[in-house]
Amino acid sequence: MDAYINLFFSSNRAATFDRRKRGAVSVKSKKGQRWGGSASSHSTSKKTSKFFGKRSTAKVIWWYSKSHKRIRRVREMAVAGVYRRALPSPPAIEFPSPGGKQLFAEALQSGNVAGFFKLISYFQTQSEPAYCGLASLSMVLNALAIDPGRKWKGPWRWFDESMLDCCEPLEKIKAEGTTFGKVICLAQCAGAKVEAFRTNQSTINDFRNHVIKCTNSEDCHLITSYHRKILKQTGSGHFSPIGAYHAGSDMVLILDVARFKYPPHWVPLSLLWQAMDTIDEVTGYRRGYMLISRPQEAPSLLYTLNCRQESWLSATKYFIDDVPLLLKSEDLKTVPQVLSLLFQHLPANAGDFITWITEVRRREEDGSNLSEEEKGRLAIKERVLQEVRETKLFKFVTEWLFSVSSCCRNEPSVCDKDSLPDIAASVYYQGAELLNSRDGANQEFCCRGTSIKCLRATEDLPMTLVSGKVVSGGREQLLEVLAPVSPANSSSSGSGLCNSTGSHPTTNDLLTVLLLALPSHTWLGIKDERLLTKIQDIFSTENLPDVLQEEVLHLRRQLQFLRRCKDRG
Repeated sequence: MDAYINLFFSSNRAATFDRRKRGAVSVKSKKGQRWGGSASSHSTSKKTSKFFGKRSTAKVIWWYSKSHKRIRRVREMAVAGVYRRALPSPPAIEFPSPGGKQLFAEALQSGNVAGFFKLISYFQTQSEPAYCGLASLSMVLNALAIDPGRKWKGPWRWFDESMLDCCEPLEKIKAEGTTFGKVICLAQCAGAKVEAFRTNQSTINDFRNHVIKCTNSEDCHLITSYHRKILKQTGSGHFSPIGAYHAGSDMVLILDVARFKYPPHWVPLSLLWQAMDTIDEVTGYRRGYMLISRPQEAPSLLYTLNCRQESWLSATKYFIDDVPLLLKSEDLKTVPQVLSLLFQHLPANAGDFITWITEVRRREEDGSNLSEEEKGRLAIKERVLQEVRETKLFKFVTEWLFSVSSCCRNEPSVCDKDSLPDIAASVYYQGAELLNSRDGANQEFCCRGTSIKCLRATEDLPMTLVSGKVVSGGREQLLEVLAPVSPANSSSSGSGLCNSTGSHPTTNDLLTVLLLALPSHTWLGIKDERLLTKIQDIFSTENLPDVLQEEVLHLRRQLQFLRRCKDRG
């Protein structure tokens, strides 16, 4: 074996085929030394074992080339790592086994596999060892036909693990995995309706009823978070969807997304409950399960809460828990006093808590033409932006921000991030990361040169197109950011450049929408009755236009959901 290994790593030796020995290879060096051995099977010497490692073997296959009169290597393979695992049975039963097929046939007759066919149509293998939560979620989101609202590859909008990054950077998930609470957050950010239960918030009978509900429906799917050890499997915490339920044996079919490790398999429901009823060492909370379905309410169009940064924890606590207490502690008389109190106590980096949704795309070779679909989305966003700026609250917020910037010119302004080129540069960076995330390599990007043009989404509604160049590893990409602008505040010069400021979404808009999204009971602590009446009128959602009202209510649901996520960990 040493001879064959040495042959590959030394250019000073020549090999010849010894036809006298059938199935054998003779290797001869220039010094005349000869080695021989079987071409199909070789023992591994101590030297070879040392080179490949104690747990590795080497296999070399040769062929004889008459045209070149020499031996060629067909394949050299260092066998390392693990190829699948044997599924511990019992307690599990492999899905494709005779017993597994019988369970499925009986479950099919009872109607407890309705969700299976949707899930199996989009079944995927997790692309990273720590991506079980992302793979489970993208599989379920595609099965529910939820539109991600952004492109995956080419013209296609499709959920992929690389697109589930709104709550935590993918590199962190790749290195550390994700938690029950983060998967809930990701599902919510992706536009799904989520009902989540830890085992200390539910019972085994509740779990069974939810399993039956989801396996009997194509509109609801259940993802479990459990510890593999209870099922006698290798590994620790894991996520996977449930595909079917067998009532007679009280077993569930786990569609394991780690298909490189275990195939889909049936396990007793009671044992899966035990596997879920374990403590996640990272969070200190129990695991559980979540029901994911299509939302009944409209998703956000222009604004969304951002839980990607850790500052969302302090921001959520501030707006839900601290603001009502602040209002109770002060003797306030005017609306500006209320705003001043709230804004002066904002936690650090609270400005990152709410953001506006923009679109980034690779620049097309044929120019900057917009599809009808893109024009439609931009027109709706423009309508939301305009309606925000027509609210009573927007006027108060704008006046307060102007007064602060006027008297504190040397202080950092809350509007410092409102420059459209700066916003575009940030979006370019994030967009380039997303568009290149499937390459599988860590990349650093820098933005060079931006140009701003005014186009029109429709005849009446303008939009801003910011073009820029992103450079990574010597490779350049031309990207475009599609940004809505407010018709009332936008104008363009003869050169086509937008010369108005504040036409795109700014801090004024973000703060206005965020305050409108606070629960109505937030303001009840105000002592002055006249001020309370005025505040309730300004912050009321009842008289908002329909589109803006849906936007605000969606943000309110997000805020309440994040509050629950904060408690869950």
